[in-house]
Amino acid sequence: QVQFVESGGGLVQAGGSLRLSCTTSGSLFSPNGIGWYRQAPGKQRELVAGIRSGGSTYYADSVKGRFTISREIAKRTVYLQVDSLKPEDTAVYYCNDLRFTSPWGQGTQVTVSS
Repeated sequence: QVQFVESGGGLVQAGGSLRLSCTTSGSLFSPNGIGWYRQAPGKQRELVAGIRSGGSTYYADSVKGRFTISREIAKRTVYLQVDSLKPEDTAVYYCNDLRFTSPWGQGTQVTVSS
């Protein structure tokens, strides 16, 4: 079964940046695509960015212009560059395919202080 391992989270001040990494045992060219999700306490998990096998990308309106999703094929890794972070971005960030048919990993915690 495909596994996803997230890393790169941490504690940053508002306005700071992080580069989150998602390494998968599967193919980055899966027709399902790969997405970054986040879940804050008391809220539903939401899709914030996705990248299809052909390279097209999607961003939620709340992060558009601040987050950038990219991939490095040789490392089987999808990145999420998060800039201009706001306290409202605080959440556990997960990656999965865009139909989330694989098990959820442990995620990586992003905490943004004001």
